[in-house]
Amino acid sequence: MAEEEEIGRVTDYFANIGVAGIDLTGKLKVGDTIRIGGHTTDLELVVESMQVEHEQVEEAGRGKKIGIKVQDRVRRGDRVYRVTATT
Repeated sequence: MAEEEEIGRVTDYFANIGVAGIDLTGKLKVGDTIRIGGHTTDLELVVESMQVEHEQVEEAGRGKKIGIKVQDRVRRGDRVYRVTATT
């Protein structure tokens, strides 16, 4: 079983480079598993890299605007959840 905590919203999607722009409302770090969900979006992935203002970062928190690589299209307004395994 997994637990999900909402940590942000998608604000942009750059199709030519496969990057989602996300406004964070919670903490996120490289290695975290996230799920991006919306009306037609349901994507789960491990964050392999993250950028703030075109600089690589290992973690970011509330109020930061980040960019992460995604393997499929996401849409403005999609919700971003951090997924944690429960025992």
